[in-house]
Amino acid sequence: MRTRALLATAAILLPLTACSASPSASSSGDDDSGKADGKAAGFPYTVTNCGTKTTFDAPPKRAVTMNQHVTEILLELGLKDRIAGTAYLDDKVLPKYKKAYEATPVIAKEYPSYEKLLAANPDFVYGGYASAFAAGDGRSRDALAKSGIKSRLNIEGCAKKPVTMDDVYREVREAGATFGVRDRADKWVRDAKAELAATAKQSADGGKKPAVFVYDSGDKTAFTAGGRGIGNDIIERAGGRNVMSDLDKSFGDASWETVVERRPDVIVIYDYGASTVAQKKKRLLDDPALKDVPAIKNKRFAVLPLSDVVLGVRAPGAVRKLAEQLR
Repeated sequence: MRTRALLATAAILLPLTACSASPSASSSGDDDSGKADGKAAGFPYTVTNCGTKTTFDAPPKRAVTMNQHVTEILLELGLKDRIAGTAYLDDKVLPKYKKAYEATPVIAKEYPSYEKLLAANPDFVYGGYASAFAAGDGRSRDALAKSGIKSRLNIEGCAKKPVTMDDVYREVREAGATFGVRDRADKWVRDAKAELAATAKQSADGGKKPAVFVYDSGDKTAFTAGGRGIGNDIIERAGGRNVMSDLDKSFGDASWETVVERRPDVIVIYDYGASTVAQKKKRLLDDPALKDVPAIKNKRFAVLPLSDVVLGVRAPGAVRKLAEQLR
């Protein structure tokens, strides 16, 4: 299953430019109702995202989201009426978003062509992975800008250093500011911090951290979570230690010999795509080269949906879910 590999490779190939909010961005309330001069509250808003500086004179009205985790960010912020179309679902949306998602036009199963993207008449395109804006497919951010369409790339897609939960907060807050709903974003951040604090309190037992290996997919090599993505921070906050944290990517390939050498206590399986969790477990359990790995000998597995372990609103809950499985 190489879809994830292609996405990760594309993320590396695009410019890895630092992403930061403009210090001149003003604060706003929980809606985008106009002021006396007709300007929406908190606008103009300027943000530099993954090397692209954009000024919004008003909140976007027709957004297209490409990749599930950014779709869920906008749904969490109550912006379903601003989504003109969506694309590329990795797994099932959370039940809380199901009704809103089903009311949203799906313009492509994976990435839309540039023509199909334009047909949705967006004023804003939000990409989750750098591959959403692949220049070779005609969807570069520059191409969109020439068509008068503003854009944003999830900051995990341009990170030059390991991302953490602070980057999750930043992503949600910058999305909230872009759409004029800062108060909603701030409330989500407060709730997320409270959830993480509660998980940390329950997980603090002072014992040895279990060595964790992530199995995303792969046969000749193991496609796994490296040290740059939010998946690494999730493992650490859940009380584990990522045995592939020295892999300087969000996702990347590791040899099975390395897996054997690092002797993980737990294998976390990412649940998505055509291969089921049962099939992935069988592949690992049936591999004679892995028979002496502690996690295989003890049949100790944990499972997380892929959308839990990319930079989005599921990340705090993923820490709790993984912590429960690592105890």
